[in-house]
Amino acid sequence: MPGIANRYFPFAAVAFTFQSMPADPFALGVFRRPGTHAAFTGLVREDQVLDISSLGKVNDLLADWNTAFAQLSALAAQAPSDGWIALAGLDVRCPVTPAQILQCGANYRKHVVDIVMAERRAGISTTGHNSDVPEEEVRAWAEAMMDERARTGTPYVFTGLPSALAGPYDEIVIPPTSACPDWELELAAIIGQRARGLTRQNALDCVAGYTICNDITTRSLVYRRDLKAIGTDWFAAKNSPTFLPTGPYLVPAAFVSDPSDLRITLKHNGVVRQDESTADMLFDLPAILAYITSVTELWPGDLVLTGSPAGNGARWGLFLDEGDLIESEITGLGTQRNRCVRKAGP
Repeated sequence: MPGIANRYFPFAAVAFTFQSMPADPFALGVFRRPGTHAAFTGLVREDQVLDISSLGKVNDLLADWNTAFAQLSALAAQAPSDGWIALAGLDVRCPVTPAQILQCGANYRKHVVDIVMAERRAGISTTGHNSDVPEEEVRAWAEAMMDERARTGTPYVFTGLPSALAGPYDEIVIPPTSACPDWELELAAIIGQRARGLTRQNALDCVAGYTICNDITTRSLVYRRDLKAIGTDWFAAKNSPTFLPTGPYLVPAAFVSDPSDLRITLKHNGVVRQDESTADMLFDLPAILAYITSVTELWPGDLVLTGSPAGNGARWGLFLDEGDLIESEITGLGTQRNRCVRKAGP
């Protein structure tokens, strides 16, 4: 719809497959009315929201997603009436309450190469190369390693805490222990059915929809100096409260034509820092879901993050601090806008 910003109409840039989707695109969200603390489930159509709390919470709908999608499609097809509320007057909350958060790390070719080079500049040797090796040689080695991993390796997956979730417009609270907090904008899949033993061919059948996550990471806590042989400490580096802004909406998979062809864009204080396609993933979403379900079972409402592309703060040699503004967008999924604050103690 002309003149409507992505925050209010998140589907404008999606290419639709009309044969398999309803004519009226919609999204799901969680909202609060001004002056209230009670949240409600809302159906988003253009710049209007319909309170559908009578149908249950988002996780209730995901528990029987095929039935829920048909109900929601019928509601979205109706002309807006007095029951619809202007989106602009609502507080948009995190749209999901997952039991499990599965995160795929080191999954964008250019990003991993950038991290290798940033660690080299910081004097952190995780590659076995000493400082006398020319930078061009280290970069070529990293690129070849990523190509080989894509051919013969498997996704690198770890778990996150739901307590780190925040709303798409909430403040990001940087704790005193976070010396180098960094952004990592990611496409996330929201699961719509129990899944175990998926294959690449059927993996996307379990995806109800997609959303945006910004997986804030404290770079100074990634590696444990006292336990070098163990490797990365994602628990400490990623799970502070508000370190996972999520949303604004659950956009049904029917309205996202190809999760491997979406643009991920992040601005830091008005400067574009991440601008990459999901096509740069080493392992695409079907491969990630097949790998995860070879190990464990996915449940309705679970959140699966697919990794972050090149352009993180470590690449630019700068990190988040008091007053910084992050503005994030993924094609067809809406936008996030988060201000950073520093607070002492819990």
